Order: sequence, then structure tokens, then C-alpha cells
Amino acid sequence: MATFAELVEARADDEHAGLRFEDETYTWARVVHEARKRAEFARTMRDPERPFHIGVLLDNVPEYVFWIFGAALAGAAVVGVNPTRRGAELAADIRHTDCLFLITDSAGAGLLDGLDLGVPVLLSDPPDHRASLAPGGGVSRTVRGSDPLLLLFTSGSTGTPKAVICSQSRLADIGERGGMFGIGRDSVTYVAMPLFHGNAVMANLAMATYAGATVALRRRFTASGFLPDVRKYGVTYFNYVGRALAYILATPERPDDADNPLVAAFGTEASARDMAEFARRFGCQIIEGYGSSEGVITISKTQGTPPDALGLAGDGMDLAVHDPVTGLECPRAVFDPEGKLVNHHEAIGEIVRRGATFEGYYNNPGADALRLRDGWYWSGDLGYRDEDGYFYFAGRDADWLRVDGENFAAAPVERILARYAPVVMCAVYAVPDVRTGDEVMATLELVDPLDPFDPERFAAFLREQPDLGTKWAPRFVRLTRAMPLTPTNKVDKTGLRRERWECGDPVFWRPGREPRYVRMTDGDRSDLRKRFIENGRDHLLY
Repeated sequence: MATFAELVEARADDEHAGLRFEDETYTWARVVHEARKRAEFARTMRDPERPFHIGVLLDNVPEYVFWIFGAALAGAAVVGVNPTRRGAELAADIRHTDCLFLITDSAGAGLLDGLDLGVPVLLSDPPDHRASLAPGGGVSRTVRGSDPLLLLFTSGSTGTPKAVICSQSRLADIGERGGMFGIGRDSVTYVAMPLFHGNAVMANLAMATYAGATVALRRRFTASGFLPDVRKYGVTYFNYVGRALAYILATPERPDDADNPLVAAFGTEASARDMAEFARRFGCQIIEGYGSSEGVITISKTQGTPPDALGLAGDGMDLAVHDPVTGLECPRAVFDPEGKLVNHHEAIGEIVRRGATFEGYYNNPGADALRLRDGWYWSGDLGYRDEDGYFYFAGRDADWLRVDGENFAAAPVERILARYAPVVMCAVYAVPDVRTGDEVMATLELVDPLDPFDPERFAAFLREQPDLGTKWAPRFVRLTRAMPLTPTNKVDKTGLRRERWECGDPVFWRPGREPRYVRMTDGDRSDLRKRFIENGRDHLLY
């Protein structure tokens, strides 16, 4: 069984450019040398009574790559700490994963001020940091394919931390698939999606390592910096999630946009319209797929896939759509002559893989049990399937949200909104975005329904919350006199999610990206529906 450590060691004498960052260039041999130094340091810090876990809270900088590779060589696991988390939620992530120590920089350290972490915090940006590391000899520990290498955070409906386990052998196997995307020795891959997310490591870094390609690293993704970086580094391939393509397309178009070395891009959740427009404008192939950090389900677009479909199940995968309540397989989708889904009430269910294996979540048996039941993997994603076997995405369950490619749960956001003095009860849930993924919507029941909602006060309250994640602020705020409840007095989100902003209650929203709320009008609702139609996502409104 191959290990990712073996892929790293295979580059030890490789003088080809392995990593480029801003104005720095590292050969693969230098990258492995730096990784060995960190592996040796990690080994000296190891406590045999504790898991061999290293927390990393950094932007996309070379140091992050060195620690991923160093952990691979040492037989340790890197915990990708999500910097969009804040306050107690951020601390809980770090404590939950039993980190031996945490690597960050001065900027990351500011997010940790006042938090009870219980682990040493080491800064990577002092000038003498690299010089203080050991020279980087061999690492004596035997690395096995089953050893965890990455713990990648996602979030479940309970709001408790969930860290997906990715083993040495799984990442090595993923790395060998780079040829499917045209990644070879002469390729230059662009990593601008965050390294704490599986998409960047699995759909780029691992594949480039196997091929010995050059990785161009961007500290943080910016739409305006995308094309200049592509030209500067000679990028031939990049990965993306969520609305990245839409953000790039929003930049002013120039006649020479297609004058670039791009060949292909691979990602998830772009709309059919954005994929076609991006391919036209920048002259490259867009390859879409459905997957997750859990690595259990793969759905790929093939020739002939309907524009709005995810695609077909991966080779050897027994995928289906099942009713999460009855457990029975849902009927296939039926469309009218205009292509609208007409039996959505019975066709939409949860996408499952029958007869699956799953590496699991770290220290979270409840989340494991929710995903893996009777040998079937329940994805938590809603979908439907047509008569030809093509799968379509229909959203997520009521307590999952995915905004800009970032997964998070509703419960932590609800806890924050509950602090707002005028609120007696709140509900947070996903509603579809016009381009891809979800938007955050909140329904508030106020203490005094006669006291007018103050949008400026609410926006100021959100800005003052230290633990509000960067993707968590509601886009839509619905005001209700009475929150719908289940017979057990729990908030019933089913109707709220179905009605969205098209309801009889007052709704405030942020029309742009600025944190400014205004009262939604009928004209706003009509314009928003038109945008869904233009982007081919109006099926999500039924």
C-alpha cells in the first residue's frame, strides 16, 4: 500500500521547480529538505501518550506545505485549522483534535488571543524560525498507509466539530489520479483555495507532488489577482470550489483574457452558465465533479451529461437517492417539456452510497453513525436522479450550509443571533444562492413584535461578535410573530426553508456584499427569481 510519504521522498533529489510563492522559488529537493526538518522537529515533540497531531493555522504559504509534507514523513497528522472560525468555536476545533502543538504566524496568533487552547503555540514567521529547526535527517518511525495524515474540518447538523480523517494511502491514491486532469511534469498548478480545505490538497497539491509538477501558491484567493498570477507563473491547471469562477467572471472582461497558458480547471459547485462562460472567456477546459473531503462518493460529468446535472456515479460505486425517513429508494425524476422537475416531493431524497467504506471523523462516533448506517454512507446532501442515471443536486438538509465552498452548521450561528437583545427565538438555515451553493437566511421572532426592526442596529451587532465566522452573517432576515414549532417544541425549519424570502412576513436582506440590510420589496423578489432563471437554478425554487 503506497503512502504519501513515499511520494514526498520520491522528490528528494529533484531539482525541478516544486513550489513558487510570490517572488520565491523552491526546488522539490529544497521542499523535501524543509519537510524533513519539520518531521524531525515534530518527532522530538511527540508524546507517546497522545495522538500525533499538529495543528496548522496559516494562510497558503510555503510553511504550510512544509508541515503537510513533514507530517507525512514523521507519520503525524496535520489538523487544518479553519481561520474563518472565531472565538469559542475556533478553540473547540483545536481542543477537539488533540493537537500536540499549533503552528501559526503573527496574524493567526491574533485570532487566538484569550482562547483556552491547552497546547503550545509556535510562530512560523520570526526571521530565525527556519534556522532554529533541526538540519533534517532521516525519520526513524515507520509510516503506514493507514496512518492518518490530514484532519480536515467540516461541520454537521449538531454544530459539534467534525474532522474528516484522510490517511496516507488515500492521499497517495488521490495523487496518482492527476493524469486524469492533464497534470504532468511540465504542468504548473495554482493553489489559491485554502490549504485547510480538502479541495486544495486533494485536487491539486497531492497530484502535483506525484507528477513532480510546479505548484504556484497564492496566500489567499482574489479574483483580481487570478489572471495576473496565471500569466506570472505560467499556470496550466487550477482547482476551485463554490463561487470562485463567478467572482473571477465578475472582473472586467478584456479582449486578451484568453491569452494565457491555462489548459484545465477542476472543481465543484460552479453553475453550468459559469462553466461555459469561463471556458469561453479564458480558453480552458472546466472539469466539474461532485465529492467531499470524506472521499466516499464521486459523481463526475461525462460527455452527454445534462447541463444542470452533477453527472454519473464513479466507477464501481453503487449510488442511489433514498428517502432519509423511510430508507426506501426514491422514484426517478420526471420532467415536463420545459425541463422542470414535476415530482420533486417524491424524487428528492438523500444521496447515498450502498456498500461503502469510510475512514470516519476523528473522535466523533455520533457523526460516524449518522453517516454510515447498515453499511451505507448517507451523504447529507439532497438530490434526485433521472431515468438515465444522472444525479442532480437539490441542496442540503436543514441544518447544513455551504457558502463560498465553506461548510458550517446552523447551531453556532443561532447561538450568536440569540444574543441580540430584541430576539426571543431564531432559526438559521440554508437557502439557494443564485450562482452556486447556499446563502444564510435567519428567521427572528422578536421579544416585542411592535418594536420596529432596526437594520443598522442589527448590522452593528453582527460586526461586534468576535466569534461570528466570516461566512456566517445572514444574507436574508425574516421577521415572524410566531416561530413554527414541532410537537416537541423544537423549531420546525421545513416550511421556512421552502418559503425562503417569498413569504408574507417582512424580510430584510443585503443586496450586495456590504453589511447593510434593507427591506425586501416585491420588485427585489421578482429580480432575484429572474437571476435564478438566468443561471439555470430556478429548479431550486420549487
